[in-house]
Amino acid sequence: MSLEDRMLLIRKHNLWSELSSEEYDELNLVHRFMEAKKGEYIYFDPPLLNKLFFIKAGYIKLGYVNAEGEEVIREIIREGEIFGQFTLQRNNVNGEFARVHKKDVSLCAFNIEDFERILARKPKLAIRYTRQVGLKLRHAENRLANILHRDVRARLLGFILHLAEQQAPNHQNCSVTMENFLTHTELARMIGSTRQTVNALLREFSGLGLIHWSRQSLHIPDVKKIRIMADVGQATIARIDHM
Repeated sequence: MSLEDRMLLIRKHNLWSELSSEEYDELNLVHRFMEAKKGEYIYFDPPLLNKLFFIKAGYIKLGYVNAEGEEVIREIIREGEIFGQFTLQRNNVNGEFARVHKKDVSLCAFNIEDFERILARKPKLAIRYTRQVGLKLRHAENRLANILHRDVRARLLGFILHLAEQQAPNHQNCSVTMENFLTHTELARMIGSTRQTVNALLREFSGLGLIHWSRQSLHIPDVKKIRIMADVGQATIARIDHM
């Protein structure tokens, strides 16, 4: 990949979009690029981890291995997202692994100390980064609330809505088509269900015309319909929380 292509990849993301060419040079981003192959581990339960990673292209699977030796997926993240020590605390990944998912990825990696110095010099970048961390933590809280208080059908609808909003954050009532980066088994693990149940629900949603799911892509003809159905479950959570 050429230097120009690399810079275009990172400059299209909101976190970095308003930096000038001189600021890009100052941050020395070119020398922080790394590429990783499908299936490769970025880290696996490291005793020490002092890095923050930004995904420029591709997908990363985050998870851990349970006592039975099974892989448990916490989340699958994609371009524009951050992982590693994203709270800028040292050595707190708690048995987590990060593995390249589905296809090769392109990353930008920072040591925490270097990134903190960058944020100290660039207040606008610090504000954007703080917002992104807050959004990431809010998504984690919502996912936990969904698993605790919603049935599998509502959890799956909420997850599909989350994917749609990630793909088209500024067009909430449109149709959305995106690359499918999840198997049914991976999807089931992420919402705390079984592959058989997820298969049945996806067939139901497809029969209702809510989605068109294939190995290659996910198409949602009308995001508004998914949102209305998901909001019913969210209202249930609100009633439980106020009891």
